[in-house]
Amino acid sequence: MKLLQDISIKEYNTFGLDVKAKYFSSIKDVSEVISLLKDELLRPNKFMILGGGSNVLFAQNFDGLILHNELKGIQVVKENESYVWVKAASGEIWHDLVLYVIEKGWGGVENLSLIPGSVGAGPMQNIGAYGVELKDTFFELEAIDLSTFELLTFSKSDCKFGYRESVFKNELRDKYFIISVTFQLSKNPKLNTSYGAISVELVNMGVDHPTVKDVSNAVINIRRSKLPDPKILGNSGSFFKNPEITNSEFDLLKNKFPDVVGYPLSNEKTKLAAGWLIEQCGWKGKIIGNTGSHKDQALVLVNYGGATGNEIYQLALDIKKSVLDKFDVIIETEVNIIK
Repeated sequence: MKLLQDISIKEYNTFGLDVKAKYFSSIKDVSEVISLLKDELLRPNKFMILGGGSNVLFAQNFDGLILHNELKGIQVVKENESYVWVKAASGEIWHDLVLYVIEKGWGGVENLSLIPGSVGAGPMQNIGAYGVELKDTFFELEAIDLSTFELLTFSKSDCKFGYRESVFKNELRDKYFIISVTFQLSKNPKLNTSYGAISVELVNMGVDHPTVKDVSNAVINIRRSKLPDPKILGNSGSFFKNPEITNSEFDLLKNKFPDVVGYPLSNEKTKLAAGWLIEQCGWKGKIIGNTGSHKDQALVLVNYGGATGNEIYQLALDIKKSVLDKFDVIIETEVNIIK
């Protein structure tokens, strides 16, 4: 275990922002977390846990301790005729886990292919895509209480999952270090191909009877056609959440904007397409300084090279204001902003 000081974390965030951390340490064993947080030198400092760095925007240097999660390991903990329970260390790359279970033919996470980030970050924001959310296959997670260093197990109900939400983003934020996540996956998967363009892409692929691997490949193709590769163009994927409004509010909005894109969630709520709202405000493809909204997906804010975190943050604020002014709708950030 090495403790580094005043280190650039440019390679540890997908925006590629050249910001510094006062202290930085890569965590390869759970005992290292406890050792660092008990250290007299480090204890007074604020700290954060960093996984793949794909869901974070550093608006400035981080004046504290960053624990970079590199815990590894994937194992089957139990199985029966219908299901298999797979436990993955929180530092595993999410897409690597997806590929691992797909090769086994186990279903449930294929629609979540190519989502950037680590396994541990998944339940924090209840990652989701193409009609599927992490909570759909979530079984339990293990985490360390960062004040008592006690190892606790959280069930699905304990996590209080919501749309891109969990207890770890709210009342338990920065209070636990997630060390592993266990998923209940199906040996006889029921495929979800109705959302988005998956069924169309499967036809384009010439697939009549898709497997979990076919669905995964279709999702990968779609994501690559819409989203820029952060290794080439700095970004964090979708920067904003799709807002949810009441059905009566949606009716009023549709009367004023007949083309508004919405998806019914229940008898009470409708989910709006944040990308459509942003695009209607003229942001799609717009470049301001070293940042902007991507030409193919308005939800994605990018670093064209040399952008600062504050520059991207200001762009986000301007986009939010324009959507509020035009549609009277508040869009919230999906990305965690460190400022």
